[in-house]
Amino acid sequence: MQWIYWLLAILLSLGAGYWVYRADKRRAVPYPWLTALLRSLVVFLTALLLLIPTLNIHKNETEQPVVLLLQDNSRSIAEALKSDTAAYHKDMEALLQKLSDKYHVVKWGFGATTREDSLFQYNLPATDIAAALQRAQEFYGRQNLGAIILATDGRFNQGAHPQFQPLALNAGLYTVAIGDSAAAKDIRIGQVYANKTVALNSQFEVRADLIATRCNGYSNNVSLQETGAGTLATSPVSFNSDQSDRSVSFSVKADKPGLHHYNISLPPADGEQNVANNRRDLFVEVVDEKKNILIATASPHPDVNALREALEGIETYKVTIRTIDNLPASLNDYQVIILHGLPSGGGNLPQQLLQSKKPVWYILGPQSNTNAINQLQKTATLNVNAVAQRDALPAYNASFNGFTLPSDIAAVFDKMPPLSVPVGEIKPSPDAAVLLTQRAGTTPLWMVHSGSPSVALLMGEGIWRWRLYEYKNFNRHEVIDECIRQTVSLLAANTSERPFHVELPKYVWSDQEAVILNAYLLNANNEQVNTADVQITITDSAGRKQQLAFERSGNAYRLNIGVHAGGSYTYLAQTKYNDKTYTAAGSFVVESIPLELMQTGADYPLLYTLARKYNGAFVPRTQLASLYDSITANKSIHPLIRTNTEAVPLVDWKWFFFLILAFAAGEWLLRKYWLAQ
Repeated sequence: MQWIYWLLAILLSLGAGYWVYRADKRRAVPYPWLTALLRSLVVFLTALLLLIPTLNIHKNETEQPVVLLLQDNSRSIAEALKSDTAAYHKDMEALLQKLSDKYHVVKWGFGATTREDSLFQYNLPATDIAAALQRAQEFYGRQNLGAIILATDGRFNQGAHPQFQPLALNAGLYTVAIGDSAAAKDIRIGQVYANKTVALNSQFEVRADLIATRCNGYSNNVSLQETGAGTLATSPVSFNSDQSDRSVSFSVKADKPGLHHYNISLPPADGEQNVANNRRDLFVEVVDEKKNILIATASPHPDVNALREALEGIETYKVTIRTIDNLPASLNDYQVIILHGLPSGGGNLPQQLLQSKKPVWYILGPQSNTNAINQLQKTATLNVNAVAQRDALPAYNASFNGFTLPSDIAAVFDKMPPLSVPVGEIKPSPDAAVLLTQRAGTTPLWMVHSGSPSVALLMGEGIWRWRLYEYKNFNRHEVIDECIRQTVSLLAANTSERPFHVELPKYVWSDQEAVILNAYLLNANNEQVNTADVQITITDSAGRKQQLAFERSGNAYRLNIGVHAGGSYTYLAQTKYNDKTYTAAGSFVVESIPLELMQTGADYPLLYTLARKYNGAFVPRTQLASLYDSITANKSIHPLIRTNTEAVPLVDWKWFFFLILAFAAGEWLLRKYWLAQ
């Protein structure tokens, strides 16, 4: 609509100029057209200043295509290149230098994450190809990304499968295969399976998957050993083809409480070069107590089965499922109670809960009696209509510190389907820890409160879908199951008779992740307090000691001791409260898993498939130079002309005022001069 104001300014200036011209013509001014022109310019510029205070200025900018190198920087690349490392580096730099004459070249290295420095060092312990491609799309999604050069062996050990990753790349993907496509002779132990926690005097199974490549005729024994106890069992195994896989299992008696360190090993085949993957460690905690978990439900529901499956992996929990018409007469035998859609109406369940003072996890459904729930807990106030339901997508609350969860929890919940939640308002108490919120807003979905008794609230139904979607997108149930287990663990923590204790989210850590410890101190009323200081001494297997102090977190304690080297560690925590000294001792293990050495060779089929899927090209490392012709021949890689519109206030142009003043002064001086003659 600015053209209207431009037209009005022009008309005003022409009118003013015409009026001055006629007046000066009658006065016999020597050059009436000159004064008319000056007056027109003054009026035009002044009108612009008043009618159009800002000018829209359009600028065309040429954006060169970006060619992005994603260089696999993991340890397996060093194994694949060996003595050709320097030659490959030189060839890649030559290609990039040649491409930089026509394109804007960017170099990223990646392992488990992407980074813009330390390229061509090949020292990262893990590989996530899908995350690197996702990062490229997020960073350059709205820019002129012409091509991505993915230089890797195609082996990944973290994240989603890149072939099935939902990705909308607007650039061609050019894959460079590093390594030999012919698999070397290798036997590896792929996965080991055992319950993390088992009950004392029970029998538990330890199972391992064996994968053999080019080991036809191999025959030997797989051994199960326990640190400090020697070999527990052996099992014969043989391979009769070039590509074979087997599973072996052992039955072990849990005859001693504590943390037990086991390893499964397999002798190498003749001529096998990579023996780092012939051994796997696992750890099992044997405990001398069980906690009874009651899941009470208004009616059969798939959520109940999801809860049961998540908790069944912990042998220290005994899970009992009851419906509303078959509730136990007393709740005294249970340490944690999970109510799905309950309380729902009448009955004596609310009174039983009040009398038992047991930790309760409320999972709301359409039949939930929210008035009764408000009376039973103070973690949140529910002003909702449970019958009226709507869908709500989950979002992870990054400030949550109730317990430790997997590092990729936010990414997992970004892909989760909605829960069915009641319509209304939910107000959490100030001391409630909110784990999940609704993605549209900050309304809590999942919250916990550690107190006396502890309470957890899940505001809707549908977590069974979350387990399915996590398996679909990530091929595991780890994050959802860990949320369920940690919630129950927090609820069960205050049922301990120990006034001071230390808990770890897990007893087995990788040498690539920070170790977290949590401590809890209870007063005489069984309430958590953290007024006293807590010190801890951590001792490694060589006897070296590290003395640290816990930090206060909510009404408990938390300590991040960082990444530790592989080995066994013991700890002794100590605090003094009300003139009494309390101690808590335990142990944990950090295992070194050579992820990058678990598989050998390059996955040419995967890299070829990715190149075809994203309209690029596949080349082995020896034909790296041919990528220049492939990229330059791609007609879709070209510069873009972007038009940027900038609103410029006229008052910012000081010369604009001086121009008006100059034209006005020029007219005035001419008139003074002519009148003086």
